[in-house]
Amino acid sequence: MMRISVRDVMTTRVASVAAGTPFKDVAGVLVSREVSAVPVLDGERRVVGVVSEADLLRKEEFRELYYGEGYRPRLRARLRRRLTGRGEDGRRKAAGATAAELMSSPPVTIGPDASTVTAAQLMDARGVKRLVVVDEDGRLLGVVSRRDLLKAYTRDDAELKRWVEEAIPEQARWTDRRGIVVEVRDGIVTLSGHTATRTEAAAAVHLAKGLGGVVDVRQSLVWDERDPARHT
Repeated sequence: MMRISVRDVMTTRVASVAAGTPFKDVAGVLVSREVSAVPVLDGERRVVGVVSEADLLRKEEFRELYYGEGYRPRLRARLRRRLTGRGEDGRRKAAGATAAELMSSPPVTIGPDASTVTAAQLMDARGVKRLVVVDEDGRLLGVVSRRDLLKAYTRDDAELKRWVEEAIPEQARWTDRRGIVVEVRDGIVTLSGHTATRTEAAAAVHLAKGLGGVVDVRQSLVWDERDPARHT
């Protein structure tokens, strides 16, 4: 199946910092590279954590510990940390002076050959906006963000139509491929025509939905009334 993998959409020119990078230099990288987070690497380029803008801003949220100011984090932030038990973690990061002391660890990572669907599900499950892409040894390959995942939906309709037409006969045993008509408009695939069985019609829809960049699949396929699957 012609799915879109993380490798196809990830960013490979990634800013990173070493575990011992000072706070000020980490902030400088985030600002100069216009990114919201950077991976933290050990001496062999293995990813050991991620430092985000939010990690650095812990100093602002807990600045009363240092300057005696009456600042308090917003109520929503205080409640969230109380519920997740991350209040002490925030204080630790507020006192951090290096990337290793500021980072969130272990990092949320993914392999380059995972599908964009898997990446989206992992982001949602872990509540993150980006994933660090690593090889089998945990070394940095790139970063995939929510915006990167949207690249899958920028492919033109003609390309999607070709993908659907090529995927269906490769994955299902059609008696007459010419009986299936594929149309694509604004990323929405419409399948019409004739299949030998209801099972084959369902397989065509399933295959089309699994292709990267497909927004939705609609079908008006017909099949042989004698298909046993129709009565199960």
